[in-house]
Amino acid sequence: MPPPAARRWDVVVWGATGYTGRLVAEALVAGAPPGLRWALGGRDAARLERLRRDLGADAGIAVADAHDPASLSVLARGTRVVASTVGPYASHGTPLVAACVEAGTHYADLTGEVAWMRATVDAFHEAARARGARIVHACGFDSVPSDLGLWWLQHQAVARHGRPCHRVVHGFGPMVGGFSGGTVASALALLEAAVADPATRRALADPDVLAPGAAPSPPARPPWWPHYDDDLGAWTAPFFMAGVNRRVARRTRALLGEPWGARFRYRECWRARGWVDAAAMALAHGAAPALLAVGPLRRWAQRRLLPRPGEGPSAAARARGFFRTRLVGRVEGVDAPLVLRLACDLDPGYGATALMLREAALSLALDDLDADGGVLTPAVAFGERLVTRLRRAGMRIDLDDG
Repeated sequence: MPPPAARRWDVVVWGATGYTGRLVAEALVAGAPPGLRWALGGRDAARLERLRRDLGADAGIAVADAHDPASLSVLARGTRVVASTVGPYASHGTPLVAACVEAGTHYADLTGEVAWMRATVDAFHEAARARGARIVHACGFDSVPSDLGLWWLQHQAVARHGRPCHRVVHGFGPMVGGFSGGTVASALALLEAAVADPATRRALADPDVLAPGAAPSPPARPPWWPHYDDDLGAWTAPFFMAGVNRRVARRTRALLGEPWGARFRYRECWRARGWVDAAAMALAHGAAPALLAVGPLRRWAQRRLLPRPGEGPSAAARARGFFRTRLVGRVEGVDAPLVLRLACDLDPGYGATALMLREAALSLALDDLDADGGVLTPAVAFGERLVTRLRRAGMRIDLDDG
């Protein structure tokens, strides 16, 4: 395989003509360092050329087909990093991961599909380690604030108190953001698989699904009803991405050798404005998946209510987006909690996610990372380097004692 220095590109944005792919490409136009060799990737050369003109991008074009292993092999061997935005990943992602592993090429994506992530762990982790390929899932809003935020909070707890937090609660909100047809397609594909496949249902119910071979983790699921949390100082409800985020963070612990102890507990919730807001969120959290699991209702919603692939929030809607999250950690024997606040004045699922994937890809391409190859998490792959990059890019990551 070509050594990294001999490869044509540093980064290829795969799926660049899609809704999210274009946002990642725009983020690279705005924030790529001088001299970065990068390309717009996809299967349609004419559409890629139009995108390049529209963006005024100093970028190349890399043409391949998501289901043609030979073309994906050429793509992977020609670049140091592939940043993939093409979902549902369970349908379109496995051949590209295989090509990257075989070529020793680093890879980052935005997936929240835990069953597919587990499949890549089983199929590719050891081969990726042997070839030095870092395969990093969940490099967007799910699950960078959760995974990297938790790791950074624990890193600071050890630095300040000599030991990690024994429990952490992560409250999301307030936030404003939309969702695209691609995200909807990924979520519905996962729901359909859960309805049809008992193995998928078991994977989605297993808190340790991304940590095969690890000791079972203690339960940390928040109640499904409105609950007042003293650490957060707010009424809370279930958070819709908690199931993904907790499992990614669980893989981080396993890959790091359980540095926070077997008794450590981490949970996520929605930090509501009051009891009524918490009750509404709890009701929506329970009702929406149940209703969409019914085939006719799901198909009707796809036709009438939900955006289709390639569609998403307008630029004006994205400009109104933002997110705030707060992690509160307790260290045994220490009265004051550690509080880590993360904030970004961009739509969480798109503007902020594009920024996160851009910085993950640039870190894989340009930084001297400590992590070995394998199927990794953002915290394991990047650690403090991604904290530094995100801060420089405008995301606020601030720690205080209470």
